[in-house]
Amino acid sequence: MLKIYIQTSEAFKRLASDKDGVVSFEYVIVAACIVAAVTAAFGTTTGTGIGAALTTAIGKVTTAVTAAA
Repeated sequence: MLKIYIQTSEAFKRLASDKDGVVSFEYVIVAACIVAAVTAAFGTTTGTGIGAALTTAIGKVTTAVTAAA
């Protein structure tokens, strides 16, 4: 257990002193925030919100194209 603790603390020390590691960690945080924002905007289903609006709009476009052909 002590060996794992030492390895983990050494890894955190290297990450804290490594500028590239910090930047890549920030990118992970930003990516997680973007995923959360997209999920909040579109929801997990197409029954409400923007998902429902897009489904309705695509249905109207499909109907119009089919009628024109």
